[in-house]
Amino acid sequence: MKGDKHEEQGLGSEPTAPQQPTEEEEALIEFHRSYRELFEFFCNHTTIHGAIRLVCSQHNRMKTAFWAVLWLCTFGMMYWQFGLLFGEYFSYPVSLNINLNSDKLVFPAVTVCTLNPYRYSKIKDELEELDRITEQTLYDLYKYNSSNTLVEHPRGRRDLRETLPHPLQRLRGPAPPQEARRARSAASSVRDNNPQVNRKDWKIGFQLCNQNKSDCFYQTYSSGVDAVREWYRFHYINILSRLPADTSLSLEEDEVDNFIFACRFNQVSCNQANYSHFHHPMYGNCYTFNDKNNSNLWMSSMPGINNGLSLTLRTEQNDFIPLLSTVTGARVMVHGQDEPAFMDDGGFNLRPGVETSISMRKEALDRLGGNYGDCTKNGSDIPVQNLYQSKYTQQVCIHSCFQESMIKECGCAYIFYPRPLGVEFCDYRKHNSWGYCYYKLQDAFSSDRLGCFTKCRKPCSVTSYQLSAGYSRWPSVTSQDWIFRMLSLQNNYTINNKRNGVAKLNIFFEELNYKTSSESPSVTMVTLLSNLGSQWSLWFGSSVLSVVEMAELIFDLVVITCLMLLRRFRSRYWSPGRGRRGAQEVASTPASSLPSHFCPYPASPSSSPPGPAASSALTAPPPAYATLSPCPSRSGSVGSSSTACTPREP
Repeated sequence: MKGDKHEEQGLGSEPTAPQQPTEEEEALIEFHRSYRELFEFFCNHTTIHGAIRLVCSQHNRMKTAFWAVLWLCTFGMMYWQFGLLFGEYFSYPVSLNINLNSDKLVFPAVTVCTLNPYRYSKIKDELEELDRITEQTLYDLYKYNSSNTLVEHPRGRRDLRETLPHPLQRLRGPAPPQEARRARSAASSVRDNNPQVNRKDWKIGFQLCNQNKSDCFYQTYSSGVDAVREWYRFHYINILSRLPADTSLSLEEDEVDNFIFACRFNQVSCNQANYSHFHHPMYGNCYTFNDKNNSNLWMSSMPGINNGLSLTLRTEQNDFIPLLSTVTGARVMVHGQDEPAFMDDGGFNLRPGVETSISMRKEALDRLGGNYGDCTKNGSDIPVQNLYQSKYTQQVCIHSCFQESMIKECGCAYIFYPRPLGVEFCDYRKHNSWGYCYYKLQDAFSSDRLGCFTKCRKPCSVTSYQLSAGYSRWPSVTSQDWIFRMLSLQNNYTINNKRNGVAKLNIFFEELNYKTSSESPSVTMVTLLSNLGSQWSLWFGSSVLSVVEMAELIFDLVVITCLMLLRRFRSRYWSPGRGRRGAQEVASTPASSLPSHFCPYPASPSSSPPGPAASSALTAPPPAYATLSPCPSRSGSVGSSSTACTPREP
């Protein structure tokens, strides 16, 4: 019976070993039992070249060592190349692609300025005091009397301080060293008619102080001309800021016919819809041809001087401001339709009595942003407000950044740049230390301590025009009489100085071919994978599936390592040695002292001591503790009653 069968197994038989799985039995997931078995299997079955040599030559230790070292060195070289390839990819290099295109071109915008901010006759009343003080300053410093009405008097400098702040002064510089004086004396040993003047011995400048007069410095110049012009310009800015809006606009009004005698584009006369007007505080009335406000932009379908813009300009300066406008001629700049004209940055002057021919070549540049380059697409990610309300350019951002710093540090806006709403232009009657703040800020701006050049990144798309200029005398000696006569009759204007009264300007495309430069990634993901595959094939001659085999090997190594660590952990806390000690303790304990629920069979008084079989059973590995369940009652038992009972079958 089943009970008897269990009795016989529990009494006399030894524990049977667990059955090993047969070859037909196969688990769902199996792992190798050791590292050696894993590597032998990998080397025998992998498709990586050279790996099988580690197994085939295992009986020859020298060959095995040679192939092992060669295999590892090959692996190292390959992954070193991998590191170089990944380093190149994450450095984000770019390639410059240059294309040459030919098509009809949009003619750029052209801005021309008069180089005179206002007609002197119109603004003479506002500048009367400044002109008087400037003439007195020139007489005191250089004994120059322009009106023959000034006389030297000892209180002249004190009067200037009382009527106008920041007077112009001559400053003594530090005495030159003895070596410099000896060198100058040796250089001037030859007698000539020129006076020996060391310009470093003295300088011209004016003093500027902060709000509470605790810090002052002199804005100095080694050239007297530069000093007088900059000092006059400084006070002129304060006068402009005090002019009412209606007065300023009335001064700016000037008909285009008074400046532009003739205008033609592509052999067709210009009209009022082809240009727009704005006023510059230093360059005066400016006219922009073919800007974004033009309904029909000019197109150039043919190159050459006859297919461009031709202007005849008035350059006479009879009514110029003498102490401010020191240059005669006109100023011109070529720029894009949606870009403001920065005449200080990109313009150049035209010479009177000369025909200036400017040929253009268009160039376009497209940069890569993001990780490949530090550029912005439209300026929306730049932390600087665009005060010009135009397309983003780096110059727009830089000027806006300086104006923001000016408003923040000085409390007023610089008159040459646009101002935000609710901000006044700088005037030393309202902001008595703005000059000190401005020149300090200008120095910080030049050295990039303001961070404007760092904040204002380059635009990703830029269109520029490469200019080449040629000059010739105009009009010629043989034709100047009738040309000047026709210009006088046509424009109802009498030219006093014929040669300095007019200038001619021609702007045209040299050719319709234009260059487009675009950046592209040098190393793309496809290129990277191709290079990695090439290196893998070079060193091992294998494919992507071989990479999967390597991944499988690494996975098996990790799993085997985890299993070995788990086995060691279990052997430390649940080791067989601890089980044998527990069995010996059970064997040495009298049966009567065991709990009744452990083995409920009563001990027979006639039971003999345990024999050899029982002793051998006690020394065997103990059964699992989960099997220590109460045994069914039986009439008798063979062997010691202290042995563990087997569970009863139902």
